[in-house]
Amino acid sequence: MRHGKKHNHLGRKTAHRKAMLANMACSLIEHKRINTTVAKAKALRVFVEPLITKSKADTTHNRRIVFSVLRDKYAVTELFREVSVKVADRPGGYLRIIKLGNRQGDNAPMAMVELVDYNEIYNPNGAKAKKTTRRSRRGGSSKETTAQVEETTTEEKSEE
Repeated sequence: MRHGKKHNHLGRKTAHRKAMLANMACSLIEHKRINTTVAKAKALRVFVEPLITKSKADTTHNRRIVFSVLRDKYAVTELFREVSVKVADRPGGYLRIIKLGNRQGDNAPMAMVELVDYNEIYNPNGAKAKKTTRRSRRGGSSKETTAQVEETTTEEKSEE
């Protein structure tokens, strides 16, 4: 039976587990990406995502609630100032867990936890991707070549 097994205890007492998750959450908010074990990553997701949801509404009450959990003034400021702006239109799912393989020493499964909106590789919509058009193989378009010729002529004139 699974009575009273609401979350993973991670082999620690309550105070140690809460302190560890708070420290990991502060590191995640500060660095936007951390490496940890898969079990801790899954526990961290459950710990951090409600805090990010709270940060969407910047009120004194929400700041105090988040500060009581994180206990780090810099992390709370960063969360409410920068992270909440990026995730404002996202309805949840703020973290991504990518499995990395096993750790060398004890063969523990490792994972990378990152904020979804801060990764330009997986999230091309968030980054300002330049638009490309299809071009023929024969060479650049006539607009590009005339622009390059005009630039070189203006540079030569300025040098003289």
